[in-house]
Amino acid sequence: MPRALAISLCLAAGLCGLFLCSLHALATQPPPWLEVHSTHFTVITDAGEKKGREVALRFEQMRAAFGMLLGKERLVQPVPLTILALKNDKPYYQLAPLMHVSGNASGPSNPGQPNNVPGTLQPIDVPGFFLPGDDQDFIVLNLLEDESWRAVAHDFAAMLLNYNYPPAQGWFDEGIAEYFSTIHVDNKHVEMGSDPLLVPTVAKDLAASQQETPSAKSLTDLLAKEVWLPLPDLFAMKPDPSVRNQDTPRTLYYAESWMVIHYLLHEQKLPETGAYFNLVLNQHVPVEDAIQKAYGISSAQMEKTLKDYFHAQTGVTSFPAPVGPDDSAITVKPFPEDDERALYAEIAIRIPERRDAGLQQLHALASTPNLADKKFESKNQEKRPGQDPNLLPSNALGSAVAHRILAWDHIQHGEFEEATTEMADASALNPRDMWLRYYLSVLKYREAQSKHAEMQGLPNMMLDLKAVLEWYPEFANAYDLLALAHNAGGGPSAAMQAERAAINLSPREELYTYHLAQIYVNGKKWEASDVLFARLKASNNPQIVALASELMERAATERKYGIPVGGAMPQAKLSPQKSPFDVLEEDAAKRAEAEKATQSAGADTRPTRFVKGRLVDVDCSQSPAAILSVNVDGLELKLRAANYKSLVLIGADEFSCAWADRKVTVNYKPGGSTAGDVVSLEVR
Repeated sequence: MPRALAISLCLAAGLCGLFLCSLHALATQPPPWLEVHSTHFTVITDAGEKKGREVALRFEQMRAAFGMLLGKERLVQPVPLTILALKNDKPYYQLAPLMHVSGNASGPSNPGQPNNVPGTLQPIDVPGFFLPGDDQDFIVLNLLEDESWRAVAHDFAAMLLNYNYPPAQGWFDEGIAEYFSTIHVDNKHVEMGSDPLLVPTVAKDLAASQQETPSAKSLTDLLAKEVWLPLPDLFAMKPDPSVRNQDTPRTLYYAESWMVIHYLLHEQKLPETGAYFNLVLNQHVPVEDAIQKAYGISSAQMEKTLKDYFHAQTGVTSFPAPVGPDDSAITVKPFPEDDERALYAEIAIRIPERRDAGLQQLHALASTPNLADKKFESKNQEKRPGQDPNLLPSNALGSAVAHRILAWDHIQHGEFEEATTEMADASALNPRDMWLRYYLSVLKYREAQSKHAEMQGLPNMMLDLKAVLEWYPEFANAYDLLALAHNAGGGPSAAMQAERAAINLSPREELYTYHLAQIYVNGKKWEASDVLFARLKASNNPQIVALASELMERAATERKYGIPVGGAMPQAKLSPQKSPFDVLEEDAAKRAEAEKATQSAGADTRPTRFVKGRLVDVDCSQSPAAILSVNVDGLELKLRAANYKSLVLIGADEFSCAWADRKVTVNYKPGGSTAGDVVSLEVR
């Protein structure tokens, strides 16, 4: 072989090897965005699998630790929560809420964040924030900071308390959140109970972000120097969250609330505290008398006990981590970059000062052809893979997630026609998106409200909401909408059942209580409605009080004169015309047909039935399966729960194999005349 040819072949082989190595490197390069799922949380991150798993684990640990504080083994999350964990400062600070910086501000600057300029707005200087929503909640973290999840511990505790504890007073809520904000977790241990203002990094950054100049260096120092608020005054005071941690009497309120909770938790007095709230909030007993009855001592004695505890307590409580790296099943999969950009923009439009930039990004994503659009450019002739050719118009392009987010934004602003258009496009691009079925139900309800008319398409709305609840069984708003649909459609029993499920999942949501009062009035259950009216009239929300007062007047008129007051929706009729939901209703009908076809191919086609009866006993000999013996008018049913640990429960925090002689309502799939499979169980 000539030497020149040999060199050429060697070079070619070398270049080929380099090319193949490059291809291999590209093929093995991890995707930039990951979707991490643990038992209770979804984390979207660009920080890699290891960091994503750590974030999911830390939130599982914090959730379990909070359950231990309340003495509850089972917590609920009635609003879906997504955690966006960013590995770099710049995208975080370009998304974080802004705060006003006063003239004497000075503080650290961050990459991608403007320096403190007097009299201007700048991003909050904490590595995480919580963003609540009507449909879902978000947490955003800056993973460049160590243990950034601790920055949201206060809001995380307040969220879980709101969903998992009956209505309480402000001192209790703020004290629990302050106590929990000191949490520190690792793979083996949990610590909490130290001074909230002495928590490293997070407390320091929080103080800087609020331009705090306290006279005391810590809450402990403040309590040691100041005259404490009398306990009845503390318990009756309503907190102002906007001045939390500032150098005012309100700071003493938070400090003292934290110490009261510290004492109650350490001395295991939460049961007495529950009795106190029942006396004050439900029986309207004066605070001083309620303290005496619940705790067995006067407020003055309790205050002295608290001060003695304050001077003697060591501060930190440590216990083994309730969840370890091997205790939580975590799955990881790639997350499309376009979907991440849409998620980022979705969070932005929910922050007023970021809204314009977020909308611009969403419109760009919704109007720019993506890879699938380019592959199937002949939109009127070709469909996307697996798409029913008769399902929806196929000229939609861009990001399905962006279209769906824009639809929700239009619903929030009362722009119902625009919302319908965006949902049609989103459904054409991704007909399996469950959020669309929920948003369509919200759209029907809100448009009917705005027009003082009846909800349209109730049968399909109920089907959509039941599908949503199969997808996310703890979705309280979906239960609430289902109750309103049943009430409007003439099903008061089903409406009551659904509304009670919503209330059990979110006991502090007063709108659900108002809707249940509507259902009671519609079913002429006057005594039950009177109980709810008394509760609603005592609300601190003037809108709830006004709604309840109006409903009371209507109920009184019907009771006296027999004049119908209507149900959850006014009784005005829509004039016959083509509904703006026509295309989406056709889509819903086709989805139902598709589901039937799927069911005939092997899925469970049995209708769901519900019965009221008496639970005789429970057989858990084949755990986690359980056989429930239910007596219904002398007929004994044997109903099987495949896994009682994941069974949907109403009226109880957890399933008990020792239950016997209990009144129950059971939804089940029949498996014969006296057998079936349990779908949900309400214990009364």
